[in-house]
Amino acid sequence: MTKLLQDKVVIVTGAGRGIGREIALLCAAQGAKVVVNDPGGAPDGAGTNAAPAEEVVEEIRKAGGTAVANFETVAEAIPASKIVKQAVDTYGKLDGVVNNAGILRDAIFHRMSVEAFEAVIKVHLMGSFYVSHAAARLFREQESGSFVHFTSTSGLIGNFGQANYAAAKLGIVGLSKSIALDMNRFNVRSNCVSPFAWSRLIGTIPTETDAEKARVERMKQMGPEKIAPLSAFLLTDAAKDVTGQIFAVRMNEIFLMGQSRPVRSVQRSEGWTTETIAEHAMPALKGSFYELDRSADIFSWDPI
Repeated sequence: MTKLLQDKVVIVTGAGRGIGREIALLCAAQGAKVVVNDPGGAPDGAGTNAAPAEEVVEEIRKAGGTAVANFETVAEAIPASKIVKQAVDTYGKLDGVVNNAGILRDAIFHRMSVEAFEAVIKVHLMGSFYVSHAAARLFREQESGSFVHFTSTSGLIGNFGQANYAAAKLGIVGLSKSIALDMNRFNVRSNCVSPFAWSRLIGTIPTETDAEKARVERMKQMGPEKIAPLSAFLLTDAAKDVTGQIFAVRMNEIFLMGQSRPVRSVQRSEGWTTETIAEHAMPALKGSFYELDRSADIFSWDPI
């Protein structure tokens, strides 16, 4: 088998369990040297535990691969930069970063604490920035590199009780596109993946109603291993022309997701007043308004 990541050095954050673990295992099987980052916290970010990252490293090594464990948090700039430093100190270079680390602190908006909002933003959005920023100068100097950031349909479409998570995940889309634009001249790529997969974090979703229980049962069919192939591909030289995109993966389906573009417009040569907006603009635009959709409303069919 041709190993598409042979001799590349890759960081995978949040790689001790779930999707991150599967990505780390596949990257190693494809020939990459992997920095397996995971402080081993609970789904809400509490605590630390070295075992998850160490177990993934051991599994990679037993299969003949190369990996090292890293236990730093991505939620602070200096610890996040140490992940990149360890990759370079251990393997002499860095070729790819997968920003997968995440936590959940779900709550309906008016009950969400400031701490819960800030904690999720710190890990997802700031964490993706901190690790990417530490790697960016290396990628600039070597004029190559690939970022894979994890977004979510919670941000792309919407969901109940996840204002913190949705804001972070849509922020990551903007971060990824900006990196793609700024670093394209240096042959550095940046893309987003929106995963549908059963994981520890998804396991925290409430299942109080029959509809919620049915939704979770559908999710359990979608193993995290289904997310790994696209994530690994985006790190390879075969993806050299793929940048600035948003993909979703659900079981055996891969979607190219849309990006915000004008849908409809109205204009008045004399300009607008509050009254003419009410009388003309809003009625004209209303037919193109988006519904208050959630992810489950848009992806309404069973995973294939």
